[in-house]
Amino acid sequence: MEWPACLDEFEKLLFRLDSPRVTIDNIVCPNTTIVKVDSARKHGILLEAVQVITDLNLCIKKAYISSDGRWFMDVFHVTDLNGNKMKDESVLTFMEQSLGSIHFMRSPSFEGVTALELTGTDRVGLLSEVFAVLADLNCSVVDATVWTHNGRIASLIYIKDCDSGCQIEDSHRIMKIESKLRPVLKGDNDIGSAKTSVSMAVTHTERRLHQLMFDDRDYERNPSIRSLKDIPEVSVQNWNERGYSVVNVQCKDRPKLLFDVVCTLTDMEYVVFHATIDTRGNRAYLEFYIKHSDGTPISSDAERQRVVQCIQAAIQRRTSQGVRLEFYAEDRPCLLANVNRTFRENGLNVVRAEISTTGDMALNIFYVTDVEGYTPDAKTIDAVRENIGSSHLKINELPLIYHQETGRNVPCVGVGGAMLLSLGSIVRKNLYNLGLIRSHS
Repeated sequence: MEWPACLDEFEKLLFRLDSPRVTIDNIVCPNTTIVKVDSARKHGILLEAVQVITDLNLCIKKAYISSDGRWFMDVFHVTDLNGNKMKDESVLTFMEQSLGSIHFMRSPSFEGVTALELTGTDRVGLLSEVFAVLADLNCSVVDATVWTHNGRIASLIYIKDCDSGCQIEDSHRIMKIESKLRPVLKGDNDIGSAKTSVSMAVTHTERRLHQLMFDDRDYERNPSIRSLKDIPEVSVQNWNERGYSVVNVQCKDRPKLLFDVVCTLTDMEYVVFHATIDTRGNRAYLEFYIKHSDGTPISSDAERQRVVQCIQAAIQRRTSQGVRLEFYAEDRPCLLANVNRTFRENGLNVVRAEISTTGDMALNIFYVTDVEGYTPDAKTIDAVRENIGSSHLKINELPLIYHQETGRNVPCVGVGGAMLLSLGSIVRKNLYNLGLIRSHS
């Protein structure tokens, strides 16, 4: 292991003693790969473990999480996006090494770039205008992720100077970029809502997007009519005898669901002491036993309602809507501005985007809806593909996990009922499964 240069030998010894112990079992369960992590407890350690797994595009189908004193014990049942157990030894080795070193600071994913953090009022064509401004300012977009929710947009865009290919560090130029983008992000009736900031530091993109949306208080805004149909069921009740607040979540299963919920609880300064995650068909059932960082449970109805709203928002921000379009072409100036202008001219709204470049090639994934938030008709999509080039713009089906149907014999347990059935079961159920790992598939 490569140690940070600032550590002396004694500090390295302490890190070795506290380093997580990772076990990966591909034999016991016929349908999933079992990943067990035992680690010293510290705030955020669960999020870091889940982050490693989800960053590898793996799905957590079941999980048992518990703490005993100063130690955490986590068991994850994982599959690939198509529901198959992991067999690629290189991926398994990388995951084991990454989980074993989550106590250490890792190098950022991007180096030598300038990070733009943008929030504002969402509207059709907004991304087209943002990318057009950046192109006019001679900025090259290296990578970007865009989320929209409840009429708001949050984006993390990594840029370089087009001519030099280097990080933009000139303070006057940075101020100019911010001043040009801020009016674009402002809504007609929401003048004070736009925010732009520039950072040389690179953070985990998706966690930062959750933080930007949370700071923008998107969870308090009125949801669209479409999003009202898919609101996750969330309940929060106190278990006074044990001093826990119990959070139950029921919703449609999808990749990175556990990351989104744990990320929100962590950033709200809650500590997860125990948790059980289960998936049946296309449904996910999550249960968390939490406390404040000072060891106290949730103390008021207002706080309880805020937790419900924030978890619902965290789940919905990444929920896939509309049609997934993949654009693959040689990178060139104004490419993103032109593609997004074509979307706007055909009445398509980009509700989520994942943009990346590798060498001279650009791979951009867009989730698009019509102006009312519904799936666009086939004629519109065909017109867009013809304009952009059908060989470059493809419609891609979502992974198998999005299309699974709930089995006929799977019982539907209400959220409140699930919470009541679970009270007092954490030691009997979770620790039993942690000590005796068996297949639950």
